[in-house]
Amino acid sequence: MLLKQKKLNLNEINDENKLLLLYEINNYILLSEKPSIYLNSIVNTKIFKEYPFQMLYKLKDTEQSPKYHPEGNVWNHTMLVLDCAAKNKDKSKDERVFMWAALLHDIGKAETTRNKKGKITAYNHEKVGADLSIKFLKEFTTDDEFIKKVASLVRWHMQILHVVKDMPFADINAMKEDTDIAEVALLGFCDRMGRTKVNIEKEKNNIKIFMEKCGVDVPALMDVLKL
Repeated sequence: MLLKQKKLNLNEINDENKLLLLYEINNYILLSEKPSIYLNSIVNTKIFKEYPFQMLYKLKDTEQSPKYHPEGNVWNHTMLVLDCAAKNKDKSKDERVFMWAALLHDIGKAETTRNKKGKITAYNHEKVGADLSIKFLKEFTTDDEFIKKVASLVRWHMQILHVVKDMPFADINAMKEDTDIAEVALLGFCDRMGRTKVNIEKEKNNIKIFMEKCGVDVPALMDVLKL
């Protein structure tokens, strides 16, 4: 649902304005061809540094390995993922769930990122992120089914890597019970594309391998990736 509301005042911090901003973000990520433009225009405002938005604001100061993420911090990555998701959301079974999952998919990295002698890790950020997604979304909706679907996509978005590389963290059966594999694959593709210097054909092939290992045929997604 697209929501109409009173005029938003980004310089005034109160519960009403927070709710209005949440609705505004909802509308932009569903309607804009490049939602990152709006998000980048508000990220440094006072209200965005307040709860719950500060969960996203912290991503600006959350570093990533330059080897895997030459685009820079987690916020930069998230904006690239969000724009890729906007281009592909018409292939999703639920655009609203899909776009919010794209925005929140790495929200757990602010709490889990560690730098040990130059090695940057964010272990279990998807699990932490799922919990934070629930807290974030409960600030503006009581739609528990919607919240669960978003949190589940956030929870399982790393399975593409785990399944393709046969890592011990892979859990196809649990993932299938909790969420839609096709949606995970589509979000995973956008996640992989949300970085600079990406090998597009390699990432398309990884999605294909992921779907095959999960035993799922996804014609719409295959069409998107032109495999």
